[in-house]
Amino acid sequence: MQTGNVTTPFGRRSMTLALVKGQLETAAMPSGKSADKWKIFRDACDARTLLGLKDRALAVLNALLTFHPDTRLEADGNLVVFPSNMQLSARANGIAGTTLRENLAHLVKAGLIHRKDSPNGKRYARKGADGGINDAYGFSLAPLLARAEELAQLAQQVAAERLRVRILKEKITILRRDLRKLISAAMEEGADGEWMTVEAHYIAAVGALARAKTTENLESVLDTFALLHAEVVNLLESQVIFPKYDTNDDEIRQHIQNSNTQSTHELEPCFEMQEEARAGDQPSALRGAERQQPKAFPLGMVLRACPDIHDYGPEGRISNWRDLMTAAIVVRSTLGISPSAYQQACEAMGAENAATAVACILERAGHIQSPGGYLRDLSRRAERGEFSLGPMLMALLRTNAPAERKIC
Repeated sequence: MQTGNVTTPFGRRSMTLALVKGQLETAAMPSGKSADKWKIFRDACDARTLLGLKDRALAVLNALLTFHPDTRLEADGNLVVFPSNMQLSARANGIAGTTLRENLAHLVKAGLIHRKDSPNGKRYARKGADGGINDAYGFSLAPLLARAEELAQLAQQVAAERLRVRILKEKITILRRDLRKLISAAMEEGADGEWMTVEAHYIAAVGALARAKTTENLESVLDTFALLHAEVVNLLESQVIFPKYDTNDDEIRQHIQNSNTQSTHELEPCFEMQEEARAGDQPSALRGAERQQPKAFPLGMVLRACPDIHDYGPEGRISNWRDLMTAAIVVRSTLGISPSAYQQACEAMGAENAATAVACILERAGHIQSPGGYLRDLSRRAERGEFSLGPMLMALLRTNAPAERKIC
């Protein structure tokens, strides 16, 4: 039965709307189009996961292509091959008949070939007086030619994803190796801190890595390792760097002169004036120690843990730390946090970490009765070295991550 240029399958084989759509697109293929059949085949192999095909189906497709006499597929030429199941099986490495039929059906469903059935369901070609093929019944390779560009794009997409996975694994390997060395050194030398808890978090992250199968899973594991690494570095720096400053007042004074080239609280100028007034009354060693604040966590990680802060950024988005600190000022006012409470947080944690703390409070605003008092409490604990943003960010990452990205 003919419908325009589309030949419907014969007999009891089912026809779906997807197959009809594919045949219509193939029929609309421009005249004169051509492509190397093996280049198309390689693209199909690279994109097999996106097409839902396995190796056996690709082996059958390779066998079908060998029955086409030319290297190039031409839109104006004959694109129907008509091998018997026995011939196909021989060229597909002796695949069993049942498996052969199943994989032919997979190729049809994926839209890489079409069936062109004869009136009696057999595959054959009808030749003319000159010996050329006038008509043939079997499997049409026209869909491969029609989708050549699409298959090339899918192959590039898979290659890009593969590169992305490799880069993620490299970053995870570096963080994992450094963490192992830092934790071992801290435990062997008896550094202060809950190192058994840190070790447990590290072991849990390694276990999550072993179960990570997708890019999303790997990104979540990378976030966990990065948070843990920042926590460990902050813990060790508080014990290694501060004592060194206490032994050399001249070095501290020089450090203050060199590092105070720009205020970290320039978003609210009154904070800078108050800070300078208070700093004048404090010993130089104390001022040096206060300026050694914990390092900020990666901005991308903060934004994944606290997505609500985006709404308060310039033009509704946050592209850098300055945007985040600007948004934190707006959120501070919205939540009723006083300027003095925010100033105290900036002094105790640093401007970036204070903005991160406000973003975390925004995420949990429905569970916090007094955001200003809560921030002051965090600041006092941070001044005593009893608080870090790492566990808070890690909890928010788990809460805001999709179900498939959650890890132990």
